[in-house]
Formats: sequence, C-alpha cells, structure tokens
Amino acid sequence: MASSYSDLGLELMVTGENAGTWGDKTNSNLNLIQQSVAGYEAVALSDGGTVTLAMTDATLSNARNMVIKFTGTLTTASTVTIPDGIEKFYIFDCSAVVAPTNLTIKTVSGTGFTLNAAKIFAAYSDGTNLNEISLDTLGGSIAAADITGTISTAQIADNAVTTAKISDNQVTTAKISDNQVTTAKISDNQVTTAKIADDAVGPDQLSNTAVTAGAYTTADITVDAQGRITSAASGASGGGSYVFKLGAAGPSSGNYTANAAANFAAIYAYGGGGGGGGGYNGPGGNNGGNGGHGAYGFISLDVTAPFSQPYSVGGLGGGGNRGAPRGNTGGTGGNTNLTNVFTFNGGGGGQGGSWGSAGPSANGSNGNTSISNGTFIQTSGRFFGSMGGADGNSQTISSYGAGGIGAPATGDGTSGVKGAIIIMENTGS
Repeated sequence: MASSYSDLGLELMVTGENAGTWGDKTNSNLNLIQQSVAGYEAVALSDGGTVTLAMTDATLSNARNMVIKFTGTLTTASTVTIPDGIEKFYIFDCSAVVAPTNLTIKTVSGTGFTLNAAKIFAAYSDGTNLNEISLDTLGGSIAAADITGTISTAQIADNAVTTAKISDNQVTTAKISDNQVTTAKISDNQVTTAKIADDAVGPDQLSNTAVTAGAYTTADITVDAQGRITSAASGASGGGSYVFKLGAAGPSSGNYTANAAANFAAIYAYGGGGGGGGGYNGPGGNNGGNGGHGAYGFISLDVTAPFSQPYSVGGLGGGGNRGAPRGNTGGTGGNTNLTNVFTFNGGGGGQGGSWGSAGPSANGSNGNTSISNGTFIQTSGRFFGSMGGADGNSQTISSYGAGGIGAPATGDGTSGVKGAIIIMENTGS
C-alpha cells in the first residue's frame, strides 16, 4: 500500500513499505515539522497582483513556514493566498510593507483579512478560511502597569473617555486650545462677577441699548437699575450756561483753542490806556494832558470746532515824567486783539505840560476798534478800578482801558490801565 500525505505535506508511510529509506523519509518529515513550527521566510509582494504560497508534499515550501515576512510597496489592491485545506497557525510580519491597506491575505478559495497598518499579524487557517487574531478578540485584560509609551488619539475610540475617567482639576488651561470653549459649554448663570477681572469688560463686550450714539445738548436721559442710559434726547429750548474759558491782562499773549463742544463764545476785551502827560516843572508851567482810553467792547462769536486763534493783550501806557521846558508825553497803551476776529487799539499818551501855556496840555487820543468777525457791541457799563494819582493817593477811575491822568505842574503823569481779555463759552443749544 502506498504512502499518503498530511495537510502539512508530511509523508505518512505504511508498515512494510520504504524498506531501507525510513530514516531519510523520517528526517525529511522532521524538517517539514520544524519549518511548520519555527520556519521563517521573506516573500516579496506583487503590486496589484497575487502571490500564491505553496505547500508541496514532502518538500520544504514557503506556505509551511511559521513566520512569513512580506516586503514591497503597494499602490493598488494586492493579494497573498495560502493553499486550501491547511490547518495551521501563522505569524505574518508586514512591518516593511508600504501602503499595507492595499494587501489582503486569504486562502485560495476562502476568506481572509485586509491589513490596517504596517504591523505584525497573527492568524490561523481552519482549512477553509484564514482568520486574523486581533487583540480585541482575545480574552483577559491588560494591567495598567503593563501599558507603557504614548497612547495616541487614534487609539482612543470616539466618546470613550467619560467624566469618570477624568479626575478633578486635571483639565488645565494648557490643555484647552484657543477658541475651544463655546457658549454651549457654559451653563447659565455660571459667569459671575467674581470670575471677571477688574476693568476686563470693555465697550465691545456690552450689548447695545436703544440709545443712538452721539453728542446731546440740554439732554433728557433715562437710566436703568444697572446704570445704563436707555434713552437720551436733546432739549428743545434753553442753552447751556456760559463757562469761563480764558482771562488775561496785558502785556501777554497766547492761543485761544475752543472746547470741541463749544458753539458760541462771548468775548469782552479792551486795549491798554495811554499814560498821562507829565507837568512842566518850572515857573509858569501847566498840567500834562490825560492819556487816551483804550478801545473796548463785547464780541459775540459763533464757534465751529475746531477753532483756534492766537491772541495778544496790550500793556498799559506809562505816565510821562515832569520836566522843563516841558513835561514828557505819556506812553501809548498796547493793542488787544484776537487774530481774524477783532483788534481794540490802545489809547494815546497825554501831552506833557509846556512852559508859558495856560491850562492843561492836549489829552491823548482814544483807541479805535477794528472788527473782522463776530458781532460787536459797544458796552456802556464800566469796570471800576483804581490807579495812583499824581499826588501818590489812590483815585477811582470809572472806565476800562482808561488813560492816565495828566500831572499838575509839579507832578508826573499816571500810567494807564492794562488791557485785558475775558472769554466765556457756551456748549448748549
């Protein structure tokens, strides 16, 4: 009776047969068993084709190896088959395969599995199909101490990490990327004032009210319990009160820049008074003439921002000294002006007293007015001030920008009054 062969290709000899060759055949069978239990072989893949592993009876064959390492680069679907009818355990080393997801390993007529990574796979053939042995199909568990290295996000299934797996205080700001916390992740009433730093809420963080942005004059406003202005409207009548803006006495200069909200300016100004003439200090002499008054008045000026103009305030005219054969003429008062608006000229100095003339000498001329803008009003009132008289006593002068008084024959003329400017502004309607 002839020998038969197992599914691993081992020769099953019949008693009384193969006389004299049993030793050789037995050694051949042992080599085949060794290949099946511990054999290793590298097999090159065929890109887009099929590599058929063979199991030849009584002959060392690549399908009989325990470990088979596949090599190659796959750009399209490729296949490796093992013979039907084999019951065997395999280790497939696919760590060197490029694009392993293109590779399927199966039996010739049955099914198998497609690789998901360039790794080492375990499988067994049941004689019909090739079955992958995956970790998720094995029983038992892996202790935490046996897990080392890094667990990537690809190894964690969706929705697998529950709140019970996260200990308190473990989610720090460093673990939250920018713009990841949305309003849906914040429950109502959880953002309290204690969680908002001082001065952290700016105008962009406040929702709009019904109030229209803008400037309001003589406004009627409504404020809610949170301190927000919920309505505002400009008044229909009346005007804002006048606010002092600038005041200066001469000699001085500067720049008048109106407030941004100002719409009207009231300006009172006058030039410096001329000095009184000095008396003739000798027999038969006479008094010096009085100094002329500086021009004065009130200007009402409409202002449109931005508005800025330089100003200059006139100084006083000094009194003339007594002398012979005639007293000295008083000094001229300085001009007061606001560029492109007005000029109030100072008063002229009084003539000095001269010998042989009866009565006082000629008085100085009063300053005149030049207006280029605004409405000019010649005021009728007076600012009352005082200045030293020729006799050293104080005397009251009922005029602004007043000229000095001419001196008697034995005295010096008095100085005029300094020029001045006063500006008030109105920001109302």
